[in-house]
Amino acid sequence: MGHQFTEHDTAEVPASPEEVWAAIATGPGIDSWFMGRNEVKPGADGIVRTVFGEYAPESPITEWDPARRFGYRSGQAPDGRFIAFEYLIEGRAGGSTVLRAVTSGFIPGDDWADEFEAMKLGGALYFASLVEYLTHFPGRFAAPVTAFGPPDPDWPRDRARLYQALGLTEPAGRGDRVRFAGEAGPAEGVVYFANADTIGVRTGDALYRFMRGFGKPVIATHELFAAHAGPGQAQPYWEAWLSRTLA
Repeated sequence: MGHQFTEHDTAEVPASPEEVWAAIATGPGIDSWFMGRNEVKPGADGIVRTVFGEYAPESPITEWDPARRFGYRSGQAPDGRFIAFEYLIEGRAGGSTVLRAVTSGFIPGDDWADEFEAMKLGGALYFASLVEYLTHFPGRFAAPVTAFGPPDPDWPRDRARLYQALGLTEPAGRGDRVRFAGEAGPAEGVVYFANADTIGVRTGDALYRFMRGFGKPVIATHELFAAHAGPGQAQPYWEAWLSRTLA
């Protein structure tokens, strides 16, 4: 038993079709809103490679029509599991663009429901991050940072401590003001997305994301747009920040 799914997201963003294409179909662009490190071998016979901890899939490109349509799909596992992404780009008068995203796949097993719910909540954060990126940082590329919290997670406890460290009260909502100690000193920003398992914060030069690890440590996936930003210095800072905040 398992579950086949298709999820649709649509947004109009103040970016050109070329800027949207750079965000979804190049390694530096995907790095600036998705997870981990990404590489794209361009073209109809190309691949997308994502490295996120020990997870490092290589997904063949299935659609390649620059500034119009882009898609890629993981290989199918013996149990039928796969995931596919497709993006449709439509330019509008005045310089904006409508972006449509379709995520589809198959989750095997009798306990697929919990995994599917977690995937939906995480996917909603990443699509919101893509929209936020194209709205506030189009044409720029970020240094991605991934950090993991301490072992023995307890999400309700950890979420409360994260909110406290960010100067928030639950439940958080879009536009709520945030103040915290960032990798480059005191930082201020706003919540741009929050749901039961995730929270996204935008400052003047970064997107900061925190999410539930589902039996694993809390994960921070940040996108740093400042010229001096580098994951070599920021990653140990955020690992220490999570350890201190969630201890």
